[in-house]
Amino acid sequence: MNAIYILWLRELKKYTRSRVQIIASLGQPMLYLFVLGFGLGPVFAKAGGGSYLQFMAPGIMGMAVLFTSMFSGIALLWDRQFGFLKETLVAPVPRIRIMIGRTLGGATVAMLQGCLIVVVCLIAGFRPVSLAMVPLALLFLALIATVFAALGTAIGSSLQDMQGFQLVMNFLVLPIFFLSGALFPLQNLPPALAFITRLDPLSYGVDGLRATLIGASHFGIVTDAVVLIFAAIVLLCFGAWRFSRIEI
Repeated sequence: MNAIYILWLRELKKYTRSRVQIIASLGQPMLYLFVLGFGLGPVFAKAGGGSYLQFMAPGIMGMAVLFTSMFSGIALLWDRQFGFLKETLVAPVPRIRIMIGRTLGGATVAMLQGCLIVVVCLIAGFRPVSLAMVPLALLFLALIATVFAALGTAIGSSLQDMQGFQLVMNFLVLPIFFLSGALFPLQNLPPALAFITRLDPLSYGVDGLRATLIGASHFGIVTDAVVLIFAAIVLLCFGAWRFSRIEI
């Protein structure tokens, strides 16, 4: 348990010490929130959808958690390049504990990032329909963070160098975000696109955030929670297996 706590604390300290990283990581979510939120707001309202800012804010929260958790997992590549991972793996600690500590640390960092975006959304004008549901929304943020931190760890354990990073970004992270329904409603989609969105774990995370924060849900809040918990278990097991086979 000491190893898990130390690695968790290390990931947290790396985040809190880098003010530049914190500010930089807010840039993309704020760009989507303010440019699309206010730019497409009149069009969304004329289509009968109400406030686009209210609709897309939960999706932007999910996006912030997705990007941060994935990047924290892929940071394994940096640790491998600079030798820290080798020093960690030679310690008399089971690799499963090292993987759990890193994953929990990445998920915690992603949660903090998501909470910062929640504050930004509130400043922009977003208002949850019920304050009593906010703790449940934070639970969904935690589930999203755990799912994609575990996925990031699995990917970081599989890649050998940073050359595959752009491949992961362009063909995995961005499609996960854009196909999650963060920027558009999931109702009345073409059958093929509707099927793909159902395979995306972030779709259920964003839908759960919308259910708790604005009272609108496509899949149902219970389905969202069950799918995310199942995805977290599967990806944690897969990430542990890939991490156990990592070679230095």
